[in-house]
Amino acid sequence: MHVALVTGSSRGIGRAIAIRLARDGAAVGINYKTRESDAAGVVDEIRRAGGKAIALQADIADPAQVAAMVLRLESDLGPADILVNNAGVLERGDLSDFDYSRMEGMRRVNVDGLVHVTRATVEPMKERRWGRIINLTSIAALGTAKKGTTFYAATKAAVITLTRRFAMELGPHGITVNAIAPGFIMTDMVSEGADVEAIASNAMVRRVGKPEDIAHAVAFLASEDSSFLTAQVLTVDGGRMDYIAHP
Repeated sequence: MHVALVTGSSRGIGRAIAIRLARDGAAVGINYKTRESDAAGVVDEIRRAGGKAIALQADIADPAQVAAMVLRLESDLGPADILVNNAGVLERGDLSDFDYSRMEGMRRVNVDGLVHVTRATVEPMKERRWGRIINLTSIAALGTAKKGTTFYAATKAAVITLTRRFAMELGPHGITVNAIAPGFIMTDMVSEGADVEAIASNAMVRRVGKPEDIAHAVAFLASEDSSFLTAQVLTVDGGRMDYIAHP
């Protein structure tokens, strides 16, 4: 049985990913920062379906909390061989209204947190010579034209760079590292105040995404079927057309 750790999985995209991986047979660590009851609900749902899961509290921006979380995961379920770095925060801002404290806090989660969790989980993958690391970036990092996402996009662009560099470093150990760049996904984090109809009109398929759309992509990247695929960014955005430029 594979063991998966999904950061930020008490709700939204992370929740859908955790449930899908459990359905595919993995035991899953449900990481949360403050939403204990939501995390417990995800664990209960997985267990009711016959799967294995535990809730793991940790602020991934704090390496000491990450280390404690990983120790508990290994003690209760075993070492992770599937890691989904999903946890992230969105602080809106552009050059004209840059706020260092808010942007620094976002970077500590979106970039530093990913590094902390990856470092804490990767050694057992090396020993087993098998591992799947899937990082959640964003189409903002690829250059969507939505205002207020400049510095969020910068943190998510860093995720893409880290994905490619980690893939190069870990590939000889049998570990693949890929990223998924979601488009607009209907979650609590982004849906409030959003003009869903206008956003849908910018997608070729004329709809916004669901958390399950991302979970399906993660399931593929976590599987044996993706063993020759690494250092890639899979865009799951319904064919969004509102980019500043198309490289």
